[in-house]
Amino acid sequence: MTRLRRKALVALFLFTLFIFGTMMGLRTLKPSDGFSDLAPGMDLIGERSERKDVLASPGQIHRGSSDTKVVFSRSDRDYGIFYDVHIFYYLWYGSPSMDQQYIHWDHPLVPHWDPKIAASHAQGRHVPPDDIAASFYPEMGPYSSRDPTVLESHMAQIEASAAGVLVLSWYPPGVADPHGQPTEDLVPAVLDAAQRHSIKVAFHMQPYKGRTDQSMHENIRYIIDRYGTHDAFYRFRTSTGQVLPLFYVYDSYLTPAESWAELLTAKGSQSIRGTPYDGVFVALIVEERHKREILASGFDGMYTYFASNGFSFGSSHQNWKAIKTFCDANNLLFIPSVGPGYVDTAVRPWNNHNTRNRVNGRYYETSLQAALSVRPEIVTITSFNQWHEGTQIERAVPKKTSTHVYLDYQPNQPDHYLQLTRQWAESFNKEKDKWLM
Repeated sequence: MTRLRRKALVALFLFTLFIFGTMMGLRTLKPSDGFSDLAPGMDLIGERSERKDVLASPGQIHRGSSDTKVVFSRSDRDYGIFYDVHIFYYLWYGSPSMDQQYIHWDHPLVPHWDPKIAASHAQGRHVPPDDIAASFYPEMGPYSSRDPTVLESHMAQIEASAAGVLVLSWYPPGVADPHGQPTEDLVPAVLDAAQRHSIKVAFHMQPYKGRTDQSMHENIRYIIDRYGTHDAFYRFRTSTGQVLPLFYVYDSYLTPAESWAELLTAKGSQSIRGTPYDGVFVALIVEERHKREILASGFDGMYTYFASNGFSFGSSHQNWKAIKTFCDANNLLFIPSVGPGYVDTAVRPWNNHNTRNRVNGRYYETSLQAALSVRPEIVTITSFNQWHEGTQIERAVPKKTSTHVYLDYQPNQPDHYLQLTRQWAESFNKEKDKWLM
């Protein structure tokens, strides 16, 4: 009898061990282990909604209740990309071969607002191709954003970096920044190129003369009507199950909170809430007071953009924990922006106090670690190719002329920052797996 009881106990123990092992094995399987071309979170909404069931008004996001990670694996590639890593991208470059002139590479030197300080610095504009408005030199030289080979190379580099969402700097048709030319006609080519590399495209709404809640309403309708059905158009799934476009709004503080509220709150005269043009709208936080203004405006979140730690309240790593706490308490997304360094003295020669040395990648890793420490839903990278401010991770090469030596990535290779981005994107997603367990 004792022997039978012992055998029964052993059998029960082995059965329990088998069940435990099976459950642990199932737990390690990730829904993202296979390719998915759904926008981040769309394939995991059922699982996440069970974890946190909270009511939200249209456009609002709840921390931990939506997922932005999609990893793909295809026969021609053995690595993934991550749609919770967004990267800012600029289309404003031109060269004579495609545009009959250099655009932006010949950017003028911006004078200081104090005439006394301005008088002590160089003036004029750059003269490409050897003299460009950047402290680093691109591997492809002063290229044109209209060149299909350039666009294809950029998408391949972004894919190599594992960033899954390209955040496109956007102006309405016929409108451009003060030193550029309109580029809205290039958006279809960007979407098509992004799609070939499984990259999604979000829009970075730039400020322009006369930008109001009414004009933004028109801009949003234009973008969604024109591009919303494209496979590369980025959408974010919220905790309430809404699948909405995500828009970053640069210099949002230039428009009063009450004007934004007309667009972004349900009772506003221009409200897009609950309409086919609803979305997730993310404002730029520069000063501390902007937190309350962003909340009052009806925005769904805030991002920091600037890659110079200490330049602004929002871009200072030491403030990210407090901003994240505020956002969590008010049902807002907090999206910190990280960058490899900052140097804009090629266009603002008086601004060297905001320069942040790359230190062979250590500055980038420090900012990435600071971002991960606040457990964000999304991380943004400033930038892929903002060469004027030296925040680019695009491939760069050494360059020396008779009068100037450009900075470079040595002793590392031209793709050093693409590889660092991939390593940290993978670490970010491994960390998120732990947060959600």
